[in-house]
Amino acid sequence: MAEDIKKDIKSLRLEALPEDMRRALKQVREKHGWSQRNLASRVGLTQKHISGIESGKIVPRYDTLLELVRILDWDLMMVPRALIPAVQSMIRDHLRPDGRGESEERPLYAIDNDELEPQEHREDEL
Repeated sequence: MAEDIKKDIKSLRLEALPEDMRRALKQVREKHGWSQRNLASRVGLTQKHISGIESGKIVPRYDTLLELVRILDWDLMMVPRALIPAVQSMIRDHLRPDGRGESEERPLYAIDNDELEPQEHREDEL
């Protein structure tokens, strides 16, 4: 019976982190102005290990990946698949190309211009 169970279990081990995740890790590291060696010393790894992760030759354990992104002032989060498009849209809006994205705090929910007007100026409403 144990053989049947093993036969039906598929390996979920990745051959490498997805390319977009590796690219993002490298971009955020560079945005901080850190070399691979700087990041490695902060995480307790070697420069060669960071290079291997960024190039896709090494798949980090989950706790290592979590530590990497947290040191880079990011985070990993579980999102229901149905909400992925909405989360990606929020991230794109946050990282606007006008250069104000990450430094500007904006409300999570949009505010209509009508909401900014004082109530007494709304003569057409009951």
